[in-house]
Amino acid sequence: MPNSNFRSAREAEFHDRAFTEDVRARTAKFYAVTEISKRFYVDLITRKCSGARVLEYGCGPGGYATDLARAGATVTAIDISESAIELGRQEAVAAGFAEQTSFHVMNAESMAFPEHHFDLICGCGILHHLDIPRALAEVIRVLRPGGRAIFYEPQGHNALIKLYRRLTPSMRTEDEHPLLWSDLEAIRLQFDAAQFHFFHLLSLVSFPFRSMPGYGFLLRMLGQTDRFLFRLPRLKRQAWVVVMDLGRK
Repeated sequence: MPNSNFRSAREAEFHDRAFTEDVRARTAKFYAVTEISKRFYVDLITRKCSGARVLEYGCGPGGYATDLARAGATVTAIDISESAIELGRQEAVAAGFAEQTSFHVMNAESMAFPEHHFDLICGCGILHHLDIPRALAEVIRVLRPGGRAIFYEPQGHNALIKLYRRLTPSMRTEDEHPLLWSDLEAIRLQFDAAQFHFFHLLSLVSFPFRSMPGYGFLLRMLGQTDRFLFRLPRLKRQAWVVVMDLGRK
């Protein structure tokens, strides 16, 4: 069995357990800071998607299939975890979007879709679990000319985030790899257009204050400061999150 198959099996096993046992529930509080970047991502993928054929690339509970369907898209969602697929399907049914959505257990590095099938492909926290060259080749294959691919991913340069990852090993698989600057450059070269949006530097220090009055205001102010700091190229690689807006002609 090729190494990629071993890796896929490990990822599936981990995420089946993570979704059914809620492995990450104890640390969800640490992700309150991502409110700004998640809102940006959702706005980006749902904007002007009415009538579009969309692939959610790595889905499950907390995914965005229902947001996309609500915005008028026809959504296909895939994940390597059977538990993720079943929970995502249940969410879509409960929200009343069963007819606009379909869910499939599938390896994102080897998809069973025809060429040029989707207008938009989007994924949140998925690429860093994959072999990026293989995954991007599949994204490009199934994305129609003129289509867009939008991904929300963690970066791996910030020392504080590196420490956090070392302190929470149960939340990780052995194969995942936060994106490095070299990964972003390789991704840029695969598309005709690429915009990278960076989030969370000073806003990372807001975590201890999340239960205090005025936390929302503090987070917004630090987010605005981050936007100013990320005008400096060297600071962009210190961001926790990058949202990639990619296009092909």
